[in-house]
Amino acid sequence: MIDREQLHRDGYALLRGAIPAEWLEELRVAFDREVKPSDQWPVPRGPGWRHSMLDLDPQVQAVCHLPEMLAVAGALIGERFFLAQVEGREPLVNGGHQTLHRDGANRRPGDSVSALAYFDDYGPGNGATRLVPGSHRPAPDEPPFDFRDESRSMQLSGSAGDILVIDANLVHAASRNLSGARRRTILIGYFAEPCAASLRATAHLRSVRMDTTGRFDSSGLALEDADQRS
Repeated sequence: MIDREQLHRDGYALLRGAIPAEWLEELRVAFDREVKPSDQWPVPRGPGWRHSMLDLDPQVQAVCHLPEMLAVAGALIGERFFLAQVEGREPLVNGGHQTLHRDGANRRPGDSVSALAYFDDYGPGNGATRLVPGSHRPAPDEPPFDFRDESRSMQLSGSAGDILVIDANLVHAASRNLSGARRRTILIGYFAEPCAASLRATAHLRSVRMDTTGRFDSSGLALEDADQRS
């Protein structure tokens, strides 16, 4: 059951054990199989990361369509939305550090939701995500967020199979993988339907090969299923 008040107040939900445990080994194999060096991506990838082009993998697609995650994404977006992209990311040893940032700063509030699905255990040692709860909806009179200020950030930890779902405007960042322990993830992007045309125009630059025509209602239900219910 979604606590909508808390979700909208915090701007994120951490879904513990959302990926069935029996899927994890197959997902790890898919990640490793589809790793591509930077020069094989349409836009070169940054150093310090391993990148996997796995959006056509059926098990990865099954993760992207988990009902619990779609329900949280729909609650945050609040209108018809679609799955726009998914790719694999893993910080290398001593790599992965990011400055705090927002992913959705150039879009309408609520237009975009990101989900990070963990295939390995994660924590401070291997570069787990930092985030600032409640930073996705600053008050009109609030000064601009100082992305160098870590005083309000918290770092997550958890187990393989967890999924972090965030409003793309939430201030967050990956951290340095100090231990070198594996931290394979997929980064999933869901967008409100009005964003479809602009994302379609840049799909080739983002290495999107999967079908993005499916639509979900604000409850996370596929529209053909929603029509059958009505």
